[in-house]
Amino acid sequence: MKKVFLNDSEIPTRWYNVLADLPSPMSPPLHPATGQPVGPDDLAPVFPMNLIEQEVSTERWIDIPEAVLDKYLLWRPSPLCRAENFEKLLDAPVKIFYKNEGVSPPGSHKPNTAVAQAYYNKAFGVKRLSTETGAGQWGSALSMACQMFGLECRVFMVKVSYQQKPFRGLMMAVWGANCIPSPSDQTHAGRKILSEHPDSPGSLGIAISEAIEDAVGDPDARYSLGSVLNHVLLHQTVIGLEAQKQLKKVGIYPDVVIGCAGGGSNFGGLCLPFVRDKINGKEISVVAAEPTSCPTMTKGPYAYDFGDTAQTTPLLAMYTLGHDFVPAPIHAGGLRYHGMAPIISHLVKEQIVEPRAYDQIQTFEAGINWARSEGFIPAPETNHAIAAVVDEAQRAREEGKEKVILFNWSGHGVVDLAAYDAYLSGKLIKYEMPEEDITRALKAIEGLPKP
Repeated sequence: MKKVFLNDSEIPTRWYNVLADLPSPMSPPLHPATGQPVGPDDLAPVFPMNLIEQEVSTERWIDIPEAVLDKYLLWRPSPLCRAENFEKLLDAPVKIFYKNEGVSPPGSHKPNTAVAQAYYNKAFGVKRLSTETGAGQWGSALSMACQMFGLECRVFMVKVSYQQKPFRGLMMAVWGANCIPSPSDQTHAGRKILSEHPDSPGSLGIAISEAIEDAVGDPDARYSLGSVLNHVLLHQTVIGLEAQKQLKKVGIYPDVVIGCAGGGSNFGGLCLPFVRDKINGKEISVVAAEPTSCPTMTKGPYAYDFGDTAQTTPLLAMYTLGHDFVPAPIHAGGLRYHGMAPIISHLVKEQIVEPRAYDQIQTFEAGINWARSEGFIPAPETNHAIAAVVDEAQRAREEGKEKVILFNWSGHGVVDLAAYDAYLSGKLIKYEMPEEDITRALKAIEGLPKP
């Protein structure tokens, strides 16, 4: 059995909301001026009310609108695949399954929420969306989704990724979006950064500040975020819900579920339905793989912090490296965010999710071995999940214990070949964020409330 498919009629018709099943309550977002929990009205200038309702909802199941399902069916349900050739290469007592999210038009998991957000904004009467993107997967996904629903789209792309991955910007242009390298001279936040750091490579925190400022200044626009927030992770759970149906068809349940984690969307999308099983007593390990260059969960504190550099967002309880953190320009641009989704952070704090960090040499080595055995070239972000799979297989070999491993193959690397060139030509180095940089970054959260 190489692949398990679902019929179109078997696509999940509801998203799963893990907030209904958490064993302990999450710390609420706080208004930075008052220190009080934010309400829906506080978020209204940034998001449409129909998405704000999802953000604060504790309902276990939320119906997927027919118009969204119709767009999903362009590529969903995505296949569940068995990586038998990679298993042979690893020579360990493991069965490896992966959910192939690279089959979407932009080549990643991101359209699962991009389509939903474009739909809800259109229904609310919004005419333009503004957003940020790291490596470009999110920006290209939202560009496509906006085109589907007749919305304009403006994307602030982290400058180092804009330079490293020019074809992502071209994808956005094909779908009609305007892609701008960040920091830019088009917002107050961007101009301030450039005045202080003219050669800034940018960061997701900076790009978020620019996108929010751009959206709030236009009454016909709203801001759209591709990770971190509750409603984003909610939309992504279609991945894990499909995977559960597919595994049930072949009578298999995983021992380990793995996803790479930068802001938490693709990790949460696959893993949250399985987290529900774990909360209800199922024996299963849930592993979040992050880069050693941006070790948010493995070295950052659990604290209240801003979601962006200019401090325009509410305070979020999350693992963080400080909102003014500018990461090293590694090629896994989608994993360079300073914080982690509050839901994922809460699950790590409660020891339901285990975070692990991998350096870029480990991850590209895993990705190359994957491509040379399974054929598909993974995105640099996906390589972190594959490195965790290798790690788990080695543990199984050492323990002499058979394991079923499931991971999210969150996107292909066909437009990330410059990163592979850097690896193959020996230009990449094993990089771990120095402790003194972590200490310096964490000064940004001194004086903020504690969760």
